[in-house]
Amino acid sequence: MAVVGFTITPIGTESPSLSKYVAEAEKIIKASGVKSRLTPMATVLEGDLNEVLKVIINVHNRVFELGVKRVVTNIDIDDRRDKELTMEGKVRSVEEKL
Repeated sequence: MAVVGFTITPIGTESPSLSKYVAEAEKIIKASGVKSRLTPMATVLEGDLNEVLKVIINVHNRVFELGVKRVVTNIDIDDRRDKELTMEGKVRSVEEKL
């Protein structure tokens, strides 16, 4: 299982606000059934890496459908194969050390 953080930045929009694009992304993510967490600076997905990447591609393409001509997508992948990896587990591991 992978934990994947991503941001999608539309370039050349008429407003500095990006919340409408984030809302569209959240609709796609919720419809996919992939576990997710929206944070102030990124969205984090958890699940099978191929499934998660498909969701990110769908979100990326949706921004173009909204009329944006250029989109920058940044993806951070934590794919651990020796034990189960979850968003909660990663946070808990740090909190236990505090």
